Amino acid sequence: MRVLGIDPGLNITGYGIVDTGAESLKLIEAGAIKSKRTMPLEQRLNDLHSGLEEVCSEFQPDVFAVEEIFSNYKHPKTAVIMGHARGVLFLVAGKAGIPVFSYSATRIKKSLTGAGHASKDQVSRMVTAVLNCGEINMTSDVTDAIAAALCHINAVSHGGFY
Repeated sequence: MRVLGIDPGLNITGYGIVDTGAESLKLIEAGAIKSKRTMPLEQRLNDLHSGLEEVCSEFQPDVFAVEEIFSNYKHPKTAVIMGHARGVLFLVAGKAGIPVFSYSATRIKKSLTGAGHASKDQVSRMVTAVLNCGEINMTSDVTDAIAAALCHINAVSHGGFY
């Protein structure tokens, strides 16, 4: 199974593609799709759409694993902006016939670290350990996306990483 994990955002959308093998997991590709804050919203969403379609076309994922929207009543605009980005990724997945699975941030963290309120650094270290890929020099957007992919793999296999 090939899982495309996504940490959706309007400025930066992190992604990570993880393959499940008979005996191990393998990180195939990871990166970020970025947009300029100064561009109009419609152009930024189009750039995200194009970037995700390109990733899907090149790597042919079987499923998407994405972080659910977290909203805080003090910052409702953040949830709306993240909703725009999630809408684009659901559109890309729908057009390609790829199922999407959503997980809360706490479930993703707990799946990987055993603690639902783990720090970004703890998540990054566990991504490195689980994938046995040495030191990862990636932004938290990218490691969070990889963590979403690993959470989905963990959920499907009913096993655990910790």
